Amino acid sequence: MLKLIIGNRAYSSWSMRGWLALKASGEEFEEFVVPLFDAEWDERRQGDEFAPSLGKVPILWDGDCVVWDSLAIIEFLADRVGREKYWPADDAARGMARSMAAEMHSGFANLRRELPMNVRKSFPPKELSDEVREEIDRIMQLWAQARARFGSGGDFLFGTWSAADMTFAPVVTRFITYGVPVPPFAALYVKAVLGHPHVAAWIDAAQDEPWVIEQYENAA
Repeated sequence: MLKLIIGNRAYSSWSMRGWLALKASGEEFEEFVVPLFDAEWDERRQGDEFAPSLGKVPILWDGDCVVWDSLAIIEFLADRVGREKYWPADDAARGMARSMAAEMHSGFANLRRELPMNVRKSFPPKELSDEVREEIDRIMQLWAQARARFGSGGDFLFGTWSAADMTFAPVVTRFITYGVPVPPFAALYVKAVLGHPHVAAWIDAAQDEPWVIEQYENAA
């Protein structure tokens, strides 16, 4: 059986992406939550199961096969169960979806740093730096383009639920956590993502986690 090792649901955006990808596959899997940055974290991440990823989560094991990094996990699962569960069928849409997922995967460092993920909190809106505003504007541009060109078949970026939505799902939670205002079309998309059963299940499970990382609890 597949085995997925993830960090705290409350805080680990990369783990959320990997978990959403595995849920989309429809395959059964074992799930192991490893509390990030607790007293045993440094020792635990030295274990054999973490060795290939140098202690980073998520990490997926399929027997002796190991895949780490959330985008690599998406592609591994697409090869395994069919890319139609992750990417649009249309070539142009698929190219855009992959480009958006890759940009999210490698970019938006200011947003990640200043608005860390915490799906258990809701802070009052705060003044955002110019760098974060620029990155949010870029996200709005990407969402608007995807919805306008390819979103007519449903409520998500490319109509139906795809890897692009899985990649941006943690960003959606950040907008809620920090009260980031978005235009009406984006508000509808945010509502659709939060209403997806896999996203809702992740957020619900996070509420019962006993672990607390103070720097993320006081991020506002």
